[in-house]
Amino acid sequence: MQRPHTQEAGAAAASAAGPRTGASATFAELLKRVKAEGLLDLDPRYYVGRLALNTTLLLIGFAAFFALGDSWWQLLTALWMGLCGGQSAFMWHDAGHKAMFRSKKAASAVGYIHANLVNGVSYGWWVNHHNRHHSNPNHLDKDPDIGRRTVIFDVKQYPSRRGTQKFVVRHQSVLFFVLLVLEGFKMLRTAVVSIAQGKIKRPVLESFLIVVRAAVYCALVFTVLSPVLAVAFILVQHAALGVYFGMIFAPNHKGMDVRDGEEETLDWLERQVLTSRNIRPNPVVDFLYGGLNYQVEHHLFPAMPQKHLPRARELTRAYCAERGVPYHEVGFWTSYREVASYLHEVSEPVRAGTVEEEIRRRAAQAA
Repeated sequence: MQRPHTQEAGAAAASAAGPRTGASATFAELLKRVKAEGLLDLDPRYYVGRLALNTTLLLIGFAAFFALGDSWWQLLTALWMGLCGGQSAFMWHDAGHKAMFRSKKAASAVGYIHANLVNGVSYGWWVNHHNRHHSNPNHLDKDPDIGRRTVIFDVKQYPSRRGTQKFVVRHQSVLFFVLLVLEGFKMLRTAVVSIAQGKIKRPVLESFLIVVRAAVYCALVFTVLSPVLAVAFILVQHAALGVYFGMIFAPNHKGMDVRDGEEETLDWLERQVLTSRNIRPNPVVDFLYGGLNYQVEHHLFPAMPQKHLPRARELTRAYCAERGVPYHEVGFWTSYREVASYLHEVSEPVRAGTVEEEIRRRAAQAA
């Protein structure tokens, strides 16, 4: 795997080597090809079908829940409902990107229902968070997806870690995946904190939906199930949801080029392509990832409907090959191996006790 580099290192290499790789590539040219095939045109009927499928999956889960009653087989239902929560996330994701409906009210309704009501996630927080991520993917200071993690993506982040965080970083190639079981609970906590701190536009609506979800959820599990089984159901369902969330999003950027510094040296096309990883598509992968396995194309064209991403992939791959822009796509298992290998490599100075030396060495190189 190619070692990811920071923005300063990439700029230094570019100045030493002459013209930047892919310097003749322009997003405008690729965008022209995409628009010519109508790939940015919305298709509400497609999403009506996806919403119907998502609702059907949830109804199957509820039917199984009531049919099984107070039985430990309910833990399988909990796993299923975790999967359904992940599938619901694709609905609020596409709605938030304006890829679903032209009507802002319709898109917002889908977002609030699938984020707040189904998953206990703040839709308002997520939209702001995700837009900043799209603007500066894999930027150490500007990408909130990097900033909110315990693991480190560059050794310079290590001095800010405290207590058990240092232990996590030391073993982060493994613990990153293990700790995904907490992701669902963390997003619920983030929702509560964001609402309490007034960081969202519609705190009353979002609070109401999250409280309704919690009340209905707890009433059902503690009425139908014994107390011990009810607790086990909640833990398993949220753990499954967290792992699914994490396994969907982890391969998208982790282990790709990491950027740093105030000055932006990459244009829009390179910024999105060089920091994103595709997972080779097939019908199962496309379903499980909700189209996010086409991460390069999604980042280039965030408002593109999911159904058009496969064709956009063909156009983007061809264009990048023409213009010499590296385009990274791997298989399912390889993507996670690359993430684990990268996290292991970044934390090596921690295990070797050479963090300060490594930071000084890189500072000297940048100077």
